[in-house]
Amino acid sequence: MLTNQSINPSQYKPLPSYKLENQSSKRAKEETHHLTMSTHGAQQQRHVVKKVLANPQHEGSGAIVRRSIGRYDLKSLDPFLLLDEFSVSAPAGFPDHPHRGFETVTYMFQGAITHQDFSGNRGTIRAGDLQWMTAGRGIVHSEMPAGDGVHKGLQLWINLSSKDKMMEPMYQEVQSKDIKEVEKDGVHVRIIAGEAFGVRSTVYTHTPTMYLDFTMNPGAQLQQHVPNSWNAFVYVIQGEGVFGKPKSSLVTSHHAVVLSLGDVLAVQNSSAKELRFVLIGGQPVNEPVVQYGPFVMNTEEEIEETIEDFHLCRNGFEKAKHWKSHTY
Repeated sequence: MLTNQSINPSQYKPLPSYKLENQSSKRAKEETHHLTMSTHGAQQQRHVVKKVLANPQHEGSGAIVRRSIGRYDLKSLDPFLLLDEFSVSAPAGFPDHPHRGFETVTYMFQGAITHQDFSGNRGTIRAGDLQWMTAGRGIVHSEMPAGDGVHKGLQLWINLSSKDKMMEPMYQEVQSKDIKEVEKDGVHVRIIAGEAFGVRSTVYTHTPTMYLDFTMNPGAQLQQHVPNSWNAFVYVIQGEGVFGKPKSSLVTSHHAVVLSLGDVLAVQNSSAKELRFVLIGGQPVNEPVVQYGPFVMNTEEEIEETIEDFHLCRNGFEKAKHWKSHTY
C-alpha cells in the first residue's frame, strides 16, 4: 500500500535496476538437501533461510503498516515486490494514487475497505474478502476504510512479466463465502490462489502464484506441497510455529520467513494456542526490475515514460485528468 501522490518528473531518481531476488539461482549451490520419502518418491524439504520482523511504520495518509517485503533488508523475492500487514482507522487511509506494471492483492482480516478508481469502478471488500487487481498499463485509485473502527488485512504486490505490464487493467473480487476452504487433521486452510489438500482456487494468476491462509490447532502438523522452482515465504499472523526442520527455532507473529527451494514445507504447531499464517509462493519472473514508488517496469526509460504518461494523462492514464475519488 505504497502511495506516491506527488510524483515530480524533475525530481525523478529511480531505484537502481536489479533482478528480483531469486532463490532458485542464489541459493541453489548453498543448500543442504533435506530429503524425505513419500508415496511420490524423494522430496526436498524446504527450510527457513531468512527471518525478518515487520515493525509498524506510517504509510499512506495516517495508516500503519508492517512491511516484511519491500524493505531495506528484504527488497523483494521474485515475483513478490511488497507485503504489508495494514491497520487503518478513518479518516486515515490510502487516498488517490497510481499504479503500473504489477498486481495488488488485498485480503481483509477485519473491517472493510472501499475501493474507487478512475474508470468508475467502486466496491467494498469486507473481512475474509479478496480483491486481486491487475494494474497493467495504469490505474489511479483510492483505498479507504468503510465505517468506524479498525480495518486490517494484507496487501501483496506481485510483479508482471514484460509482456503483461501494459495489459488492460482488470479485477477479480471474491467474497469470503466463495473462497474455498478445507479442514483436515486440525488444519484449516483458505485457498486464495493455488492448491491445498487437492482443492484448487478459481482465482486466475498472470504470474503463477499460490496464496494459502492456514490456521492450525495446537499439536497439529502439516506437509504442504510447493512447486520446487518457485520462491516462497511465510508470514505469521497469529501464534507461533516451527517451519521446516523439526528443531528449528519458533517463528512468532509479524515475522516473515523466506524458504529454501524444495517440494514440501513441513509446519508444526507445538504451542498451546492457534497458529495462523499465510504461505505464499510464486514462479520467478526473472527479469530486470526498475521501481519508482507505485510504478514497476523493466528499464529506467520505461519508468521515465510512465511518469510522463501519468502527469500528461496519456497512454493508460487518460481518465485521471478530471478524476478524484468521492467520500460517501
